[in-house]
Amino acid sequence: GLQPPIILLREGTDSSQGIPQLVSNINACVAVVDAVRTTLGPRGMDKLVYDERGQTTISNDGATIMKLLDIVHPAAKLLVDISKSQDSEVGDGTTTVVVLAGELLKEAKPFVEEGVHPQSLVAAYRKACKVAT
Repeated sequence: GLQPPIILLREGTDSSQGIPQLVSNINACVAVVDAVRTTLGPRGMDKLVYDERGQTTISNDGATIMKLLDIVHPAAKLLVDISKSQDSEVGDGTTTVVVLAGELLKEAKPFVEEGVHPQSLVAAYRKACKVAT
């Protein structure tokens, strides 16, 4: 007969799936976005980041803050990746891409909670992008 798959997870690992997991991923990303959002613009504030080695860094540069934050959540790590990509490709706009991605996720959250499939949301965002360009 068929045997169910065996999945090994580290102790304390969240094994939720489906809509609750998607909402959790969005919430984690929004938390990261909120940490860097206030550095934007002419009235942007500096952030004080204290790391595990006891070093402190004061910066209002989104790329620097994103690198210093020890983000372990897999979905939120994607925000760090887009920040690094933006920095290496363009050299500017790192905070903007993180905030933009966070806003897209925040706007998608109610639809996810209502059961709209993520692929439908991606298709809608792609269509909106074509209309905008």
